[in-house]
Amino acid sequence: MYGLWKPRVLGAWRVPATGPVIFAPNHSHVLDGPMVIGVAPRASHFLVKKEAWIGPIASFMHATGQVKVDRSIADRTAITQALDVLAAGGVLGIFPEGTRGEGDFASLRAGLTYFAVRSGAPVVPIAVLGSTERQGRLIKGLPPLRSRVDVVFGDPFQAGDGSGRRTRKALDEATVRIQKQLTTHLENARRLTGR
Repeated sequence: MYGLWKPRVLGAWRVPATGPVIFAPNHSHVLDGPMVIGVAPRASHFLVKKEAWIGPIASFMHATGQVKVDRSIADRTAITQALDVLAAGGVLGIFPEGTRGEGDFASLRAGLTYFAVRSGAPVVPIAVLGSTERQGRLIKGLPPLRSRVDVVFGDPFQAGDGSGRRTRKALDEATVRIQKQLTTHLENARRLTGR
């Protein structure tokens, strides 16, 4: 990432140095996941849709410990692998919106809430800004080479209410808490970076 673009990483010190953590970045561009993986202070294992596991990219993702997920079903293998990452004290990366969109956390899927409440791992909000501002001429769809991309790590927070409940109501309440935290972080990151 540092060889192709100019990442400006802010707040990386907020990421807990040890123990299970869930990274929750916004997702508006294909570059967002690789950028976070490339600049984060800890190795991370992202849930990546199976359609992206093609050609040499698949070998790279396997070698770096990413988790292949079939989004058309409740992929038990991916769920188990993701929980194993957290149980081993690792970092799991989940795009809260489930897929690329506006990157504004307006519509959250249930995955992040499930893993956060089930594992008790703190969630670290991440804002990736600048990856969609303009496209480069050499590689369509990517920002111009050597352009600045800001990656802003936020304060870790607990998604659950501390009760350990995993009822539908508890998960719904946790989703509201998560959405509020992620949206607030994104707004603060935009003010901080001017983007």
